[in-house]
Amino acid sequence: MSTTNPTRQTTEDRVEDLIRSLTPEERLGLLHQYQAPVERLGLAAFRTGTEALHGLAWLGEATVFPQAVGLAASWDPALLRRVGEATATELLAVRRRDPRAGRNVWAPVTNPLRDPRWGRNEEGYSEDPWLTGLLAAAYARGLAGDGPRPRTAPTVKHFLGYNNETDRCTTSSDLPPRVLREYELPAHLPALSQGAALAVMPSYNLVNGRPAHLSPLINRVLRRAAPGRILVVSDAHAPANLFGLQGFHPDGPTAYAHALRAGLDSFTQDDDRPEATLAHLREALDRGLVSQEDVDEAARNVLSVRVRLGEFDPEPRHEQVPEEVVNCPGHRSLAREAATRSLTLLRNDGLLPLRAPLRIAVIGQLGDTVLEDWYSGTLPYAVTARQGLAEHCEVEFVEGTDRITLETGQGRVVLGTDGRLRLAGAPHGQEEARSDADADLSGLFDLLDWGGGAHALRSAANGLHVDEAPGDALACTAPGPGTWEVRQTFLLTRSADGVRLTQVHTGRHVTVAEDGALRLGPEGAEGTYFRVGGLGSGARAAAEAAARADAAVVVAGDHPMVNGRETQDRTDLDLPAAQERVLRAVHEANPDTALVLCSGYPYAVNWADAHIPAIVWSAHGGQEYGRALADVLLGRAEPAGRLTQTWYRDTADLPDLLEYDVIGAGGTYLYFGGTPLYPFGHGLGYATVEYGRARVRVRDDRVTVEVPVTNTGDRTAEEVVQVYTRQTDSRVRQPFRTLRGFARLRVGAGRTEVASVSFEVDRLAVWDTIGDRFVVEEAPREVLVGRSASDVVATVPLDVPGEPIPPRDAFTAWSADRYDEAHGVRLCPVTPEPGSVEPDAPGTAVPGDAVRAQAAGAWVAYRDVDLGDGAAELRVGANAPRAATVRLRLGDPVTGAVLARVPVPAGDGAHDFTEVRTPVRGASGVCDLYLVLEDADTAVSELVLGAP
Repeated sequence: MSTTNPTRQTTEDRVEDLIRSLTPEERLGLLHQYQAPVERLGLAAFRTGTEALHGLAWLGEATVFPQAVGLAASWDPALLRRVGEATATELLAVRRRDPRAGRNVWAPVTNPLRDPRWGRNEEGYSEDPWLTGLLAAAYARGLAGDGPRPRTAPTVKHFLGYNNETDRCTTSSDLPPRVLREYELPAHLPALSQGAALAVMPSYNLVNGRPAHLSPLINRVLRRAAPGRILVVSDAHAPANLFGLQGFHPDGPTAYAHALRAGLDSFTQDDDRPEATLAHLREALDRGLVSQEDVDEAARNVLSVRVRLGEFDPEPRHEQVPEEVVNCPGHRSLAREAATRSLTLLRNDGLLPLRAPLRIAVIGQLGDTVLEDWYSGTLPYAVTARQGLAEHCEVEFVEGTDRITLETGQGRVVLGTDGRLRLAGAPHGQEEARSDADADLSGLFDLLDWGGGAHALRSAANGLHVDEAPGDALACTAPGPGTWEVRQTFLLTRSADGVRLTQVHTGRHVTVAEDGALRLGPEGAEGTYFRVGGLGSGARAAAEAAARADAAVVVAGDHPMVNGRETQDRTDLDLPAAQERVLRAVHEANPDTALVLCSGYPYAVNWADAHIPAIVWSAHGGQEYGRALADVLLGRAEPAGRLTQTWYRDTADLPDLLEYDVIGAGGTYLYFGGTPLYPFGHGLGYATVEYGRARVRVRDDRVTVEVPVTNTGDRTAEEVVQVYTRQTDSRVRQPFRTLRGFARLRVGAGRTEVASVSFEVDRLAVWDTIGDRFVVEEAPREVLVGRSASDVVATVPLDVPGEPIPPRDAFTAWSADRYDEAHGVRLCPVTPEPGSVEPDAPGTAVPGDAVRAQAAGAWVAYRDVDLGDGAAELRVGANAPRAATVRLRLGDPVTGAVLARVPVPAGDGAHDFTEVRTPVRGASGVCDLYLVLEDADTAVSELVLGAP
């Protein structure tokens, strides 16, 4: 279909033409992920959602680039943009043969990497929100292109406050105003505000007690940030959670009506079956919960993206991409470049680069494999670490896994010819039909340790992993751990009776049935205890190989489908125990050992840092990983990667996984006061460089920092000059340092280049909880120039104009969540749907939330409250499940003088807030006030004092 005079109409005009041409039922049909065709108008079927996180995924073979966190380690927005361009090109090519390749792509992930235990850490870019926003916008721009017609419609995801897989659909992320405005939003907004992303996906979790899919920020902040209409798509199956797991609404029509009004345009629910979703929306219309205009507005947002993508226009010749472009030589070269530039040298005592010719022992579970993750494409080919090094050196490979046997008192576990596990000599005796060579291997299994207690067992006879087969049988049929529900991993629990195997996914124990077959026992069944032979064999074989070599390279890390993936967080930061045992044995046999970590997240490799002379990290690097690794290890390429998140020494250094208040809890490099294993921004090179004197100037509301960098070595240096600022005085807690920009320099041997970093003064602003606005505070500041957040080589004073933040006016009501400090509270909505804001509030203002006590004695602090000559009355909006008490104290939550006692009546439900008034006495002038919630579950929505 082609709308009337498309070249003379605006997008909005063409959308309105379509809306008028569609029936109400046809408009409603646009609000599901799978939009039905409207044949009478020539509208084709349309589907939202093609995965494109680091290459085209789920649509067959495509170029596989490094994981997103690996791409980010390049600190190179131009590189990410080129990867995005290649991904979009391959999508357009695949689209010619596969209609599933829709042009609404679900990337980039813009969640800042607040906690390295998050299962989806590999999908994000950085713990720094500005860097996340910068890199995400670059990747999105690559996906969309620069032309007037976007090549794809990128989707920013997952909005908002989403860094945990544990109970992700029912947990609430508390985001106080400063955390929201200073930490979360700066990561999500750039791709939208620059017009690079055309869509947004809310997250599964709740934020401040309200489902993210119902957030008032969608309409009041996200839509206003974008230069045009944006499409808001739900995450998969999230709409039903609103009245299901989350129980926020009583039924589907009520929930879907609220979601529509909150800004959700497209419901990703029930896969390709839209009937139930559309039925809920029809009933919502019939009950008056939404209007036809609400439906039409969502339809406009859907159609706007489709019009801009050119669906209703002839396809330009330059977008007619041949299928041969998929995995073409240019994209292979780009995959190698991206993998090379993401490799990060964490430690080097002179072992690297390795000098050829060499005999190298390549050792480890990841030494001769390249793994796919849930959101990667199908590898067209893969170059492993062993293969990459073997192109240049003599290589001996040893996996280092223990080759074990499993026995009971009735016999040994073997692999039958049907692929199933049973005891030798059991009925049917299929194992006896094997050849002598196969029979020798049929009772041997390789034990792979992927951390968190999760192990995989692989048959030495057929090379396949133990998996759950029909009838609860166990069979060696899987190429490895994978699929949405990973059923190929087991916990090994040791006791005096032997070793018990428990399937991680179900918690069911492995048993030997009466017929001798191995099965998963019923839930609660005791399970069989096995004698395990061969433990330790992997480390011994690895050490023997290392002793024969000039140098050893141990490749260790994670499996992207196990212990740290979507639906599963990590509980620790440890390198898998068996992999660490191999590392120690190899180092003892050959001190010239390099550790290569291949993982989607940081590890606390404290022993390795103290003993191993060289450590290199990369994310899972895609199809050219092995060649990229060999280039760096052998010095054919300079290590160029830098860490985009802190590597901690222990989980004790981290706040609770569900603690999203990075300011109050001391999270990320911004507020962490300890000593990390490797700091944010860390990464070494082979060349040596020296920094000269840094100069800072402020002109036209911009700060410019310049510093000369001299290469004192004999090879070209790749240096990332990082510029941070620090505010040394403030009325609120400030970061220890904040990244403001960086310059990537390529400096020839013996040469000097000048790094120049410029940023707007406005980026120094903090969110003022008193005035609900960003303010550049009048305060002393410093510019810090360095190689990382901790390795600072120059500090220069920074003088910029600012303004003092006035005291809080006690006689103007304020929302309770605008506190300066809190203890023991959680944030919660005052009403199911957010109320209105003040008429003179800024356009991005949102209604405040209530604070609710998690335990008796919780408190919130409001500093610098101006009581003038004194107050006579305190008014609070309060709620409690039973009669409760709130006290207003002066100066201290425990010992401070009590200025007022507020009796709170029992409310009728969590949203029944009552205004309570009580006398105040004993304070005047500017002071710090503490609102103490004496009883658990008591909530306060707002407060104000009255003059005498």
